[in-house]
Amino acid sequence: MQPLIITATANICWLAPDAVDYPKTPAAITEESLRCMEAGATVIHTHAEGRWIEVIKMHRERCGGLILQCGMSSLPIPERMVVFENHADMMSIIISHHDEAFAKMDVHKLHPREELAEYMRLCQQYGVKPELEVWNTGSIWNMNWLIEQGLLQAPYFATLFFGWPGGQWSPPTVEEYLYRRKYMPQGSVLNVSIMGKEQMAIVSAAIALGDHIRIGTEDYPYDLNGRLASTHELVAAAAQIARAMGRPIATVQQARDIIGLV
Repeated sequence: MQPLIITATANICWLAPDAVDYPKTPAAITEESLRCMEAGATVIHTHAEGRWIEVIKMHRERCGGLILQCGMSSLPIPERMVVFENHADMMSIIISHHDEAFAKMDVHKLHPREELAEYMRLCQQYGVKPELEVWNTGSIWNMNWLIEQGLLQAPYFATLFFGWPGGQWSPPTVEEYLYRRKYMPQGSVLNVSIMGKEQMAIVSAAIALGDHIRIGTEDYPYDLNGRLASTHELVAAAAQIARAMGRPIATVQQARDIIGLV
């Protein structure tokens, strides 16, 4: 079984946007990334508050190879060229309809397959690893199509989302996780993201089955005692659970090897 990759999401908390003091400046984002790395995270999923150049630069200078995964997966390509041009490690790309009801406004965005194909071509051109957001089984059809077109190279790093409110919602249950997992393409490296109090049941299943986990204020900001916590505290708690289950935590180099990063 592979060592566990923990992705940390120290971004705005959609469930409690006024209650969590998440980092908002490049310096603060980098400091929290360092704390998350010390706690066991090897991937940082960030929105960078739109300050991509500064955040990418600071992480390269200070974070010792920590994998930087640039979010905002539903944005069109022109708004993300800065991430490509600064050669981030990874870029989140939703491969179906983004229909959210967890922010202060409804959001409805879609990457048509032609746009998804161009996204993948740019990832190859700039050496950026795509993180594929899989919100339901329809996303898997698109993923298989991209593979058939020769636009994705294994290992395919995919995050399965559960319980996020909106038209792409799926039940946050272990049964749904196992169902979707069964249909993922061979060569996939699977990660799970859960919004809601059901998080730990799916996280524990993923740890036991050899998959990977995403933890932080963006996903679910409460610890096991129901207390609002910072992302590095949530990462530390998840790492402790994994170790208690006998699953080692990946080093940065191990995570890079598993994901397929140089």
